[in-house]
Amino acid sequence: MAKKPNYNFEKRQKDLAKLKKKEEKLQKKALRKDALGNDIPDSEDQEDGSTEETPAAE
Repeated sequence: MAKKPNYNFEKRQKDLAKLKKKEEKLQKKALRKDALGNDIPDSEDQEDGSTEETPAAE
């Protein structure tokens, strides 16, 4: 007898993929806003005051 497909698992995986794609899209949109010079609030990741972009020492 063939194994019964688990449609709930497939649906959950599809939903998770959608959410991940949506999050990535929002992050890219925020980066574009920041690059254009618009004010965006600091994210919770940068509470310590440091920035991701550090100038390279020459």
